[in-house]
Amino acid sequence: MRGRHPIGQTGSRPPRGRLREILFIAALLGGCAAAPPRELPAYREVVDLAESARPTAERILKHLSTGDIDAAAALSNAPERRAQVLRDYRDSVGEVEFKRIFTVYASRPVAREIAIGDRRVVMWDLDGPLGAQYFVRTSEGFLLDDVPGAERSELRRVVNSFRRGVQRRPDNYGPGPEFSSAGTG
Repeated sequence: MRGRHPIGQTGSRPPRGRLREILFIAALLGGCAAAPPRELPAYREVVDLAESARPTAERILKHLSTGDIDAAAALSNAPERRAQVLRDYRDSVGEVEFKRIFTVYASRPVAREIAIGDRRVVMWDLDGPLGAQYFVRTSEGFLLDDVPGAERSELRRVVNSFRRGVQRRPDNYGPGPEFSSAGTG
């Protein structure tokens, strides 16, 4: 009769099922470690004001800096949800602080605007992490994009790369390697 294994199994080897589980996890972790970094999606920097969501972004911030939540929410593709989120935020910080925060936000320079298809992200330099607002082009212009989707998720990846200081060359519109913003570009 064999003695008890320190982890509660009989014998000196793990049971066959447990061994398969360990090998599967090791292979999975090994595959993750060896996987190449995901490339950023193809995007373009918006420089033409006629193609830009900036005027809508600026109108939203102007409404919020005066406390006009309903006017700001009307510029969203999910206005009721946006209004509720903004009211909850105002209630948590107070009306005076709410207006102050959005006045400061509106006074900051736009760092860049990035497009993927009909979606845009406008990024602000907030003396720290970049602030970002997502927009979608409609037949009437741009609206704040409050409905998650594939292109918006890809824009979020681009924003995160800028926040980390890693992104593709702005003149490279196809998939390509990432590079540090301290490099060319």
